[in-house]
Amino acid sequence: METLQQEQKRILTRAITESRENVFSRYGKTPSFSLTERLLKYTLTFFGWLTVVITLLIAYILIQDGVLFFSKVSPVDYFFGREWAPFGQPKKFGVLPLVNGTLMIAIGSIVIAAPLGLLTAVFLTQYATRQVREVTIPLIEILGGIPTVVYGYFALDVITPLLKKVFPEIEIFNALSATIVVGISLIPLVASLSADSIRAVPKSIQMGGYALGLTKFHVVTRIIVPAAFSGIVASVILAFARAIGETMAVTLAAGASPKLTLNYLESIQTMTAFIVQISLGDTPYGSIEYYTIYAVGLHLFLITLAFNWLALQLVRKYREVYR
Repeated sequence: METLQQEQKRILTRAITESRENVFSRYGKTPSFSLTERLLKYTLTFFGWLTVVITLLIAYILIQDGVLFFSKVSPVDYFFGREWAPFGQPKKFGVLPLVNGTLMIAIGSIVIAAPLGLLTAVFLTQYATRQVREVTIPLIEILGGIPTVVYGYFALDVITPLLKKVFPEIEIFNALSATIVVGISLIPLVASLSADSIRAVPKSIQMGGYALGLTKFHVVTRIIVPAAFSGIVASVILAFARAIGETMAVTLAAGASPKLTLNYLESIQTMTAFIVQISLGDTPYGSIEYYTIYAVGLHLFLITLAFNWLALQLVRKYREVYR
């Protein structure tokens, strides 16, 4: 140990009294900016800005074509209209039925995903043994990797027939089965992000609870979960934003009936399902029906952007900083 300290002292003395290039020859004159580090820095900077540029281009395209739509349709009729029939006679462009269907799916699915995801995260981080975690975590990750179109077929072939035994009046395409499968698909996202937040709580705080004589249940519910609150809330909001943008599962399971209803047993249509309907049809390019997808897409973009911003603000406001 003494020899190592003497060697470190000798190197530091040379670095101060002699040329730094002679002491740290392999790094050059500026050790923290060697060629490798500079290449890594420029590469990461390039891809970081590339992501920003792509996002701005998407926003530009949506705004450009959205403005063309609103030059022909009144924003008042669009935002406050109660009927959505772009192919009808007369055409009606009230987006409220689509927003209503989207929020029904998002709120219902987060009611399913939030408690199940949080309980899964607590179980995996606090109660499960290493052997159980090795089996459970890959299974949950597989659940998150299943294509959403498969969830749509699962809703039609499994969920809806089961629901029909309980609710005989339920329609083949309905909001409830779509809500259930979207909620299931969100569980891995909530569980993963919540587990990361729980793991970030210092062990010393948990041990402090045990030192005071608290049981494991009380340590989890009164110390760990409150300490990880900001991360848990952010995971729920991000999952909510993802549910709003869910496409294929709701397209297959919820149907294509834009209704202003709160009945989960009826067929509805979400904003993303409408975009899919137009994209797969033979709508003429440049028509007012064609530009509806950009108006709805811009609307959807702004909603998800708002929820992501809200999640960021909550994390900043309630974040616990441990030293």
